[in-house]
Amino acid sequence: MTDYTLLCDQLEELVKEEPFYVPALSNASALLMDTLPEINWAGFYLMREGRLVVGPFQGKPACIHIPVGKGVCGTAVLLNETVLVPDVHSFPGHIACDSASNSEIVVPIHAGSSSVLGVMDIDSPKPNRFSQEDKSGLLRFASILEKHLLWN
Repeated sequence: MTDYTLLCDQLEELVKEEPFYVPALSNASALLMDTLPEINWAGFYLMREGRLVVGPFQGKPACIHIPVGKGVCGTAVLLNETVLVPDVHSFPGHIACDSASNSEIVVPIHAGSSSVLGVMDIDSPKPNRFSQEDKSGLLRFASILEKHLLWN
């Protein structure tokens, strides 16, 4: 079981030190990869010219572009809500960047408005890896990024 209070405290300290989004998201993805058990990819996709573009991450090479509405990440942007997928192989239009991934959670990231700046994406080789507790903890994690990061 992940201690999300400790994870969020660690993130808060990291982003206070450097709020520019590139190093902050780089450290955030490393923190997720180091802390969450049974995951194989943790990172961010950022909106650019109307589509998601891969940002800082930890894991195997990733898809570079994802259209809004496509795959789990694009669906999270389209719906502007967290998408938790117990079995990615049953998700319509799933984009398989890593064939080892079996479950996924994607959390939209905002800054000062309701528009989505990007998403936090975490994959696991374990089916049904992510729980409602993970969802709540990762929403808190994302809110720290939204609160502190400088996006320009």
